[in-house]
Amino acid sequence: MNVEVFDSKEELGVKSAQDAEKKIKDSIKKKGSANIILATGASQFETLKNLVSAEGIDWSKVVMFHLDEYVGMSDQHPASFRKYLKERFVDKVGSSKAVHFIKGDAEDTEEECKRLNEIIKQHPIDVALVGIGENGHLAFNDPPADFDTEEPYIVVELDEACRKQQMGEGWFETFEDVPKKAISMSIKQILKSGSIICSVPDKRKAKAVQECLEGDVSNIHPASILQTHQNCTVYLDRDSASLLSGVKK
Repeated sequence: MNVEVFDSKEELGVKSAQDAEKKIKDSIKKKGSANIILATGASQFETLKNLVSAEGIDWSKVVMFHLDEYVGMSDQHPASFRKYLKERFVDKVGSSKAVHFIKGDAEDTEEECKRLNEIIKQHPIDVALVGIGENGHLAFNDPPADFDTEEPYIVVELDEACRKQQMGEGWFETFEDVPKKAISMSIKQILKSGSIICSVPDKRKAKAVQECLEGDVSNIHPASILQTHQNCTVYLDRDSASLLSGVKK
């Protein structure tokens, strides 16, 4: 795992997107296509903004999966991650090879997981863009996260800290409005990605960053598992890196 620290979230967004751009292009050049995972939330604003404006990516050769979606939520809801990615990615890049959205409002969430699991098993992931939650979660794998399941997508319970973060970022008006369950990509599935680009700006993430990057690997700090990945780069700004040892304050 590599860690890069930048002076601002804007610079973080430029550099992380450049990394993703290079890796996507390399995959297309090597095998004719690229399978990617995109994260959502406020931490990804700058990265996605820069990635979709990158020149020379043949998006018609890119297959996209996303990390998670709330159970029971329509894709028209302001907090829907499908809506987020449609507006910030799909509508910006035009026709991609395929987009595999999680249908959070599917009648049977277990069947929806099975559907997605069959698809992603046929598409080894080349590049995953992820973040770290205020509670240290990776995707919606809140602590204590399941480090053992082999299933690519699973139904998870959202803890109080996670739900408070979603409200705090402005996606919901009240805490009660935040769903209690989600369909999430599992930890093991994320780790199968050829490369992982983790973007984590903002002071409110500093404690989680310290625990996950400098502490022991533990499912109590789910994103700490990124320490074990051979090709993972974590992009921080000065605020999110402020509690790390050896970082200039």
